[in-house]
Amino acid sequence: MPSDTPADLRHDVRNLAIIAHVDHGKTTLVDAMLWQSGIFRDNQQVAERVMDSMDLEREKGITIMSKNTAIRFGDHTINIVDTPGHADFGGEVERVLTMVDGVLLLVDAAEGPMPQTRFVLRKALEAKLQPIVVINKIDRSDARAAEVLDEIYDLFIELGADEELLEFPVFYAIAKNGTCRTAEDGEDQNLAPLMEEILRTIPAPSFDADAPLQFQVITLDYDDYQGRLAIGRLYNGELQKGSQVLRTGADVAEDGQSVRVTGILGYEGLSRVAVERARPGDIVAVMGLEEVNIGDTLTSIEDPRPMPPIQIDEPTITMAFGINDSPFSGQDGKHVTSRKLKERLLKETLGNVSIRVEDTDSPETFAVSGRGELQLAILIEMMRREGYELTVGKSDVVIREIDGKSNEPMELLVIDTPEDHVGVLTQKLAPRKGRMMKMVNYGSGRVRLEFRVPSRGLIGFRTEFLTDTRGEGIMHHLFDGWEPWHGEIPHRATGSLVADRQGKTTSYAIEGLQPRGTLLVPPGAEVYEGMIIGEHARANDLDVNITKEKKLTNIRSSTAEEYERLVPHRRLNLEQALELIAEDEAVEVTPAAVRLRKKELSASKRQTYQRRKKHGKV
Repeated sequence: MPSDTPADLRHDVRNLAIIAHVDHGKTTLVDAMLWQSGIFRDNQQVAERVMDSMDLEREKGITIMSKNTAIRFGDHTINIVDTPGHADFGGEVERVLTMVDGVLLLVDAAEGPMPQTRFVLRKALEAKLQPIVVINKIDRSDARAAEVLDEIYDLFIELGADEELLEFPVFYAIAKNGTCRTAEDGEDQNLAPLMEEILRTIPAPSFDADAPLQFQVITLDYDDYQGRLAIGRLYNGELQKGSQVLRTGADVAEDGQSVRVTGILGYEGLSRVAVERARPGDIVAVMGLEEVNIGDTLTSIEDPRPMPPIQIDEPTITMAFGINDSPFSGQDGKHVTSRKLKERLLKETLGNVSIRVEDTDSPETFAVSGRGELQLAILIEMMRREGYELTVGKSDVVIREIDGKSNEPMELLVIDTPEDHVGVLTQKLAPRKGRMMKMVNYGSGRVRLEFRVPSRGLIGFRTEFLTDTRGEGIMHHLFDGWEPWHGEIPHRATGSLVADRQGKTTSYAIEGLQPRGTLLVPPGAEVYEGMIIGEHARANDLDVNITKEKKLTNIRSSTAEEYERLVPHRRLNLEQALELIAEDEAVEVTPAAVRLRKKELSASKRQTYQRRKKHGKV
């Protein structure tokens, strides 16, 4: 394993991860570092948040997949990994922290440490990674940098940081301007002081000069020309292009698999460049491995020394993914069979270790588990853009048996809201088994609330939260351990309006149904029996005819024709649809549409089932 002797250090390399809560400015800071390192030409056209390369990342303004880049500063190479800031993608963070020697912790000057800040910092301190703290957005009108710094110290102490890690350097930055200060009231400078501090504070990669080859795969990628790429860090030994090495891992035989490295790609800014060899401490992409998984080790054939597998937290949310068996199946997508669906889900598990896929009693349905609703919603969105059609059931929590008792996952919920809405939020969270742990009023008209809530209590809460706070509230939640089952939690107080026949919706029918509840489809939309077309104002489901047409006669009205006055329908995105559905409902997802439906489409069969259930026969 790596040695700490001065002779076994790569002094010209630093490996650093940028960690922070969502929207605190990680990717923007990396942008500024890339520009100031001279990676881009003066006249080069570069998009903002250049590290967010996925379409979904740009649309949602969040980082989903961790990515690495390399910048030159003087005679040194600084490998920087940009990590996701949302708790649902914590598996990405946990992986990349295994291949760096230090972290740059970014905290918003107004919001202070948030749930994901706690999560990623705890993982970094457990790995004994050296921290540098940057308090960003100090130009905000509500910035409170001094208080935030005290909160950061409190968080370090609460997480058990030793004295050495508590002596971290602090910078004050405006990432979008590419400036930083060494003191809150100091002068703005470019990011050179921060770069110099990285070289001073972050340890150089250590290695054992006498140890054989040890390269661990941290993430996977695919290139249309170069094939599958295994990205990771070289801990010991030297890796050369064309060399024969041994692959070890969970899916490999005990004696390993001999493979040939056909190429090695290093990083230069955002580009990958071919190199002949890699040395200890380098983060590179290896080509030529047809079969490779995250956590695998490439080691010497003569003296194999596999590295310990990567350990990450278990999933907490599960959903049922099945084929699309509605009457509209196959109209939009290219991939509609269960075989194609299973292949795609298993492919996702190769590159995302926090996703689990299991078979169910039905060969056409699979149980997919992940860290949260957003993570699974992102997976569904990526699949629909790739041409898949599928149905997704209501999300449920993963239950764990501890000391013979059923335990469910808990969440630390942090809410930042105008003080006028504190009462209604507390009232909404009480039946969801939420316990208030802390309330802080900053005196600016906004209040921060902390609750401990069962994970299933937050299913469907976000939409209600945004409505209750009129869009002014901010909520974040983070997995916070396990507790015994808390009993029944009501999901929603309303039923569904369900189409009782196939056809095209009419304005005349919609006008008659508007008093019954909130409609989810516009006039002229194609519907089928069992499709949910609205939210009923009462608790029961109601089968309705939304295709009814107005009977025309040859008798004219003595008054002017009365035009139908239609209320605009409620448009649901994928996340809102997943939150709204009940136990016996599902979301039909195709490349062109997101529809809500009953699992059993036949109205008569649903009514028979309800009668049998009422009399205790099921």
